Amino acid sequence: MGKDYEVVRREAQELYASFGKVNCPAFGNEPVYFTSEGFNHLVYKTPKKPRDQRVQIMKFELLNKAKLIVETSTTFQEYEEEFKYVNLKKHGRHIRENALVRSWGLIAIVKKFRIKVVIRQVGNGKKEFYSVIPAWFTKQYRNIKIIETAVGGGLLSEDDEETLKNAT
Repeated sequence: MGKDYEVVRREAQELYASFGKVNCPAFGNEPVYFTSEGFNHLVYKTPKKPRDQRVQIMKFELLNKAKLIVETSTTFQEYEEEFKYVNLKKHGRHIRENALVRSWGLIAIVKKFRIKVVIRQVGNGKKEFYSVIPAWFTKQYRNIKIIETAVGGGLLSEDDEETLKNAT
């Protein structure tokens, strides 16, 4: 793979940490925070289940483009909201609580890469970077173009096998 995975991951983590927060025109210049939860989502599919290392590296390589999309997007193309059980920290204690989770998809083509950046907000909390997803599917049916952004689960659902297949 060229560089050692650990080196690539460490460099990506340092780059990601340098982003801090970025004002996003799509949200009236509200800040979007690049938190450890967002980076963990790039590395893990679910807690304790890492993504394929090739998928991780692909997502790491898109981080600068993701930041650019957040900084420059004036509109969001997708929006979802749902109630989910999420881990929250309240008064210094970790609890699981049912909360409204809002997700926005900012889609752009940057240097010939089709990229979707997912921003997430839990309850009335801050808007946080959640994921960057390369290349989605495009199907043509007669004169209708159908764009599928995720298989099955919507904005927050990602299939690593599909990600790898579409990146080639």
